[in-house]
Amino acid sequence: MVELKSRTKKTATPPVAAPEPPTVPPPVGIANLPNQRYKIVSEQGGYFTMMVAGESGLGKTTFVNTLFQTTLKHADPQRNRFSPLKKTVDVDIIRAELEEKNFTLRVNVIDTPGFGDNVNNNKAWQPLVDFIDDQHDSYMRQEQQPYRKVKFDLRVHAVLYFIKPTGHGLKPIDIETMKRLSTRANLIPIIAKADTLTAPELKTFKSRIRQVIEAQEIRIFTPPLTNDIKEDSTEAVAMEHARQLIESMPFAIIGSENTYDNGQGTNVVARKYPWGLVEVENDAHCDFRKLRGLLLRTYLLDLITNTEQLHYETYRKLRLEGGSATGDNDDPSLPVKAPARKLSHNPKYKEEENALKKYFTDQVKAEEQRFRQWEQNIVNERTRLNGDLEEIQSKVKKLEEQVRTLQLKKR
Repeated sequence: MVELKSRTKKTATPPVAAPEPPTVPPPVGIANLPNQRYKIVSEQGGYFTMMVAGESGLGKTTFVNTLFQTTLKHADPQRNRFSPLKKTVDVDIIRAELEEKNFTLRVNVIDTPGFGDNVNNNKAWQPLVDFIDDQHDSYMRQEQQPYRKVKFDLRVHAVLYFIKPTGHGLKPIDIETMKRLSTRANLIPIIAKADTLTAPELKTFKSRIRQVIEAQEIRIFTPPLTNDIKEDSTEAVAMEHARQLIESMPFAIIGSENTYDNGQGTNVVARKYPWGLVEVENDAHCDFRKLRGLLLRTYLLDLITNTEQLHYETYRKLRLEGGSATGDNDDPSLPVKAPARKLSHNPKYKEEENALKKYFTDQVKAEEQRFRQWEQNIVNERTRLNGDLEEIQSKVKKLEEQVRTLQLKKR
């Protein structure tokens, strides 16, 4: 048999067209929200309230002027070693507007002259604590008003506590004050006049302060740290910077308002000694640049947000819960919670309060005197009218008798 093989005709297959690249849809525009927020914040500006606390003579005024590179407060010329010490702690408020690259920052600096200057400093921290609590209370009351468009905010965003460079450790007043302030605001400890200590002494002093802070469970403000960050990312650099700031606490700072030539043709802010210059913005000499970066450049928003979300909310929660605790609370870690607003122990406020009370008392006495005089005049007028009425009545009786007499004569 012959096998027949079928032959199939091969046809050429057409080439397969390459798939078209997917078209990318145009952006919706939500990515522009940060730019909108930036524009709004740039136009509105910002608020920052900072409290400086510590003994007199530690350079608080000089530090504030050096920090903002302008003279916010002049040194008190009457304060010297021969002037009498203040028996009470005052609270002074310095307000200023700083503008940089078309951005305005409204700064409030709270100074506390007279703190820790006396032999008996019992409850010297009370005016500071009262001021912070009063500002929380004032802001909470403004939020409870029907119209809240304009609110005056003096809540303290950062407390810079200046420590005397003794080289030994913290004094009891420092520990107690820092305990109470740390629960109400962002506390940042500072070693003042760090150029009075040698490098080994400063290192030992910092170590002792850290040990006391940890043992006494004093909460200080630390930059936020996260572990889930890639090593080559820009956030890793920020985290490394935050670790360096934490390792530098408490910050050893030097303040100066004078500039000198550093020998290389550059004028620097420094303190001049016979043996050379101590530069304020030199990291090898002090931690001023690190502290300024923490306060104004890197973590300013964190300080404001932490005040709003942690310290103010804690105070608001305790106030709304109510309670009978007073300023003598045995637990200094809790803010004062009282159903009514307490009076400040600031002598300035006390003087104003006493003057208002005296004025009110004098006004009440004057009104009472006027009322008594008016009452006496009414009594006198009533007596006079009664006398006139009796006289008229007697005349009427006489006339009636005369009328009767005439009528009898006619009969």
